[in-house]
Amino acid sequence: MNKTPTFKLLSQNQRAARLRYPSLQPSDFKALSDLTRRLRLSVLQGEVLYIDGKWYITHAGLLRIAVRRRCLGIRTILQERQSDPLAGRWVFKATVYKSRGSVGFAGYGDADPSNVSSMVRGAELRIAETRAVNRALRKAYGIGLCSVEELGAFSSQPRPSTTPSPSNGHSSSNGSGNGQPRLRDQLCLLIRQYGLDANLVKAYAADFCGTQTLSGATRELVESFISHLSSAAKENRDALVCKLNSYSQPVEARS
Repeated sequence: MNKTPTFKLLSQNQRAARLRYPSLQPSDFKALSDLTRRLRLSVLQGEVLYIDGKWYITHAGLLRIAVRRRCLGIRTILQERQSDPLAGRWVFKATVYKSRGSVGFAGYGDADPSNVSSMVRGAELRIAETRAVNRALRKAYGIGLCSVEELGAFSSQPRPSTTPSPSNGHSSSNGSGNGQPRLRDQLCLLIRQYGLDANLVKAYAADFCGTQTLSGATRELVESFISHLSSAAKENRDALVCKLNSYSQPVEARS
């Protein structure tokens, strides 16, 4: 749980917002201050993003609020009759239980290739579930602020990257024969440089490489993922954060 004092969080958010969004206006900083005091969201941790002149909460921010307010649990159910796997269309229903005896707050979420960003193409099932959870959480805790994941294809089409791919040499992951940092260091550098969640990056990497864990992937796959992550972060960090947030684990119901 985030126990950072509100005044400290306010200062952190102001500094992070100035660096990340140089074009912010005084009214934007005021809105961020209000959000910080009311919901204690963190810009550094990707819990709130600024897109097209507005602040949006993220899946990570909503989960933080759920944990802080001792949410009893969240149940998600695939709506099979409304889903069409062949078309990549998925519909979920999520129900948030705030406490024992709660009747629950329900929300629905859908996703298909036409309403997701190109950054998350191929993850429609997870995005649909995330949207359902987000809507249910916003209902349960009276959060009128729209979540980023509900926006659909909010990001622009990524431009082809000019970043060269790492060498496909045969040196081990602990080092490189061409003087480049080892793969683990390259990945850690990207995580620090763009303020990404290391655990979510690892989960994304394993999914990208098609392995249970990142350590089980071949060097070539890891190199490919690092190149992809670097390009995605440079092109549109906010869209990348949304992609990573789709790997967040929902609050589990307590027995």
